[in-house]
Amino acid sequence: MAHDVSPADLIQLKPHQFTAILTDLGGATSHTAIIARGLNTPCVVGLHRARQILHENDTLIVDGERGVVIVNPDKQVLAEYKLRQDQWELERKKLKGLKTKRAITLEGTRIELHANIEMPGDLPDVKENAAAGVGLFRSEFLFLNRDELPDEEEQFEAYRTVAEGMHGLPVTIRTFDLGADKQLKGVQRVASNPALGLRAIRLCLSEPLLFRTQLRALLRASHYGNVKILVPMLSGAMEINQTLQAVAAAQQSLDNEGIPYNRETPIGGMIEIPSAALALGAFTRKLDFVSIGTNDLIQYTLAIDRTDEEVAHLYDPLHPAVLHLLAQVIGGANKAGIPVSVCGEMAGEVAYTRLLLGLGLRQFSMHPAQLFSVKQRVLTTSLADASTLAHKILRADDPMKIRELLDKLNAG
Repeated sequence: MAHDVSPADLIQLKPHQFTAILTDLGGATSHTAIIARGLNTPCVVGLHRARQILHENDTLIVDGERGVVIVNPDKQVLAEYKLRQDQWELERKKLKGLKTKRAITLEGTRIELHANIEMPGDLPDVKENAAAGVGLFRSEFLFLNRDELPDEEEQFEAYRTVAEGMHGLPVTIRTFDLGADKQLKGVQRVASNPALGLRAIRLCLSEPLLFRTQLRALLRASHYGNVKILVPMLSGAMEINQTLQAVAAAQQSLDNEGIPYNRETPIGGMIEIPSAALALGAFTRKLDFVSIGTNDLIQYTLAIDRTDEEVAHLYDPLHPAVLHLLAQVIGGANKAGIPVSVCGEMAGEVAYTRLLLGLGLRQFSMHPAQLFSVKQRVLTTSLADASTLAHKILRADDPMKIRELLDKLNAG
């Protein structure tokens, strides 16, 4: 229990055993909450004054699904939650039976289910949950909780470990998305709104030597596996061009030194800013693939700070504006013939699986712990039915009607 826990701090807790996470601050889609879900650990954030109210030796029930903490429950409530816990464990065991099954729809269409990771040490979970690849390796976590930045060799070894460990399956590594709630140790940048400031590709381009070091390490790792490079927070053609120039410069430096790398390493861009979604043509013309980061896309579209519990109730993946942007990007990428995936939290929420399939999505990336649940939903989905209802949802603008149609889509 803490006033706040940064993503960097939570990563340090990964090797340790703990049963739940409670914080006064934070939103349900903050990076801290996202990582906690990846740990398969109950987490409730935005409790305001929990540390003042709770006392040592209190008995707590932490319901991460509902965002509820029950203090000193009576025997009846304890029994109820023990039953729910047993049912949850039984369901998890049943889902593990899907490990050897391919993720295909009722029509036989194959769906790619990939995993999100933070560190090379996450690979056992990726394999245990039978991911078809790594759809998002958040490389920034290599840079956190340390006094000195990782040099090229350290980064190269980390990327190569993952590339070789996946034995030819695709590994999509995102260039560091630092800034906002993931700050480098010892670097104190004052920004009134860090989420809109110098972060992700903006920080990369402002620190060309740091960026080139990472690009060289990534390209070198491409010689040892099926590596793809993903660039976060691109806003349009200018940043795409600057990024590709940086990649070309890194390639030239490796050529000059005779260091091998895959010259055809795919370069992709994150779609997580409305301007990127609206200027999709620049992405499909210049890049090899796109990946939709729904967490930030929703945040920026709805002008909501996803780390602020005061406005968490306004964060709505089903807002018509969000759905239309998703449909536009998925449809536009499919029409252009380049791969498109979703790697945000929507990808791992089974409530949205059929909706995204109906919009034309065929590749998802999520926490390893969510893979079997989403696979189960895929196996029971008719693409024809999903498409019909998804487009009905797109034509609706009333929140109640949208949720009614989504419930109908998810029935059965």
